[in-house]
Amino acid sequence: MASCEVCGNDYRLSFEVRTAGVSHTFDSFECAIHALAPVCEHCGVKVVGHGVEADGVFFCCASCARMHGEPESAAQLVDHAGRAPDER
Repeated sequence: MASCEVCGNDYRLSFEVRTAGVSHTFDSFECAIHALAPVCEHCGVKVVGHGVEADGVFFCCASCARMHGEPESAAQLVDHAGRAPDER
């Protein structure tokens, strides 16, 4: 058993995530997300999906990138949520 680095729970089903050469131990995906997921620079939500990155800054969606004032490159970003597969 290993202890979760976020909540301290000593859990027999804990798991390890290795990122950027560093190993982390968690007891749940919730704790892993809390510790490792980037935060949207505009609205502050944890970016759990693909999100959008513009000039090294993370956003949860293209809309937040544009509202944050990202340059023209962000203006061309398109979110696919709610679109039919043939419109993507």
